[in-house]
Amino acid sequence: MRFMLSSLKKFNALIALTAMLFFTPLLLHAKDSESSGDLKKEIKEYISHHLEDAYDFSLFSYTNDAGEHKYVSIPLPVILWDNGLQIFSSAKLNHGEGVAKVGQNYYKLDHGKIYKTDALGTIDYDESHHATNKAPLDISITKGVASMLLIAALMFYLFYSLAKSYAESGGIPSGVGRFFEPIILYIRDDIARPNIGEKKYGKYMNFLLTVFFFIWFLNLLGLTPLGVNVTGNIAVTFGLALLTFFITNFTGTKDYWLHIFDPLGASMKWYAKIPLYIILIPIEVLGIFIKPFSLLIRLYANMQAGHIVLMSLIGLMFIFKSWLGSPLSFGLAFAISIIELLVALLQAYIFTMLSALYFGFAAEEHEHH
Repeated sequence: MRFMLSSLKKFNALIALTAMLFFTPLLLHAKDSESSGDLKKEIKEYISHHLEDAYDFSLFSYTNDAGEHKYVSIPLPVILWDNGLQIFSSAKLNHGEGVAKVGQNYYKLDHGKIYKTDALGTIDYDESHHATNKAPLDISITKGVASMLLIAALMFYLFYSLAKSYAESGGIPSGVGRFFEPIILYIRDDIARPNIGEKKYGKYMNFLLTVFFFIWFLNLLGLTPLGVNVTGNIAVTFGLALLTFFITNFTGTKDYWLHIFDPLGASMKWYAKIPLYIILIPIEVLGIFIKPFSLLIRLYANMQAGHIVLMSLIGLMFIFKSWLGSPLSFGLAFAISIIELLVALLQAYIFTMLSALYFGFAAEEHEHH
């Protein structure tokens, strides 16, 4: 009991430290924006900036005595194809306030996109306020890409170490493997086997384990002071759902496809089934695409909403500016940040569970007499 209480205190202290570090960029930014007279607009822009992908890891910003807005961030490499490969640091873009000169070319960041411009950084707009400048092919390593590469490297190191410890100790995990082994066994015994079946669950385990830990670690990374919102990016969730879609349909058995194009089977005469199939077959075909769509929307919407709620509650601290409202907003934000730890795990579980369920549909086989 004493050990549990001690562990709980350490866990709460860790959460508090993480929450305070996460709040620091917004605290500094909001403090600077008080003098602008438009605090609500500043908070809204900060939240929008946090939710978007970027070319660097922004830590915080401030306004110096000369009235200049300064950014403190970790730059990332910008890689463009514009009559050849153009590589430079994102620090040259200065969050859209600078013009990057690369050889004889000039580039400027505008609304999260890089455009080709002149030495003055001129951006032309059409009637809908869309930039008309040429946009080179952008294959840069943004903070979302860097985060995924980081998590991929971390997963490789963790599970390579786990496999190595198994080999050296005769199947007994050691170190961090003692924490991950029960999770791996749970995914195998309580997700893969019941939903896919004893005969075929093994060939899907690699994907299920990878996608579970990949989503979980990315969700946790989004709760750190780095402010990464990878799983709140619909392009990322679309890619993950697309993998589930391809695996489901490329490994589908004959019975899986018969269920889609002949859902009534031999229960009725063929001429009696025609009117029903005019309705049933399009619904079944549509279901092939609705399943992965539900996967990507569920993960994207839940993680996006969590970040919006958390950042909005922090912003309310500076709108209320009272001894009652600000502590209340901080308390709610702190509670939501703890709940988000559970949501991070829950969303990874739901994505893995539904993927296993769809794989189970694809792997189904029936006895034919």
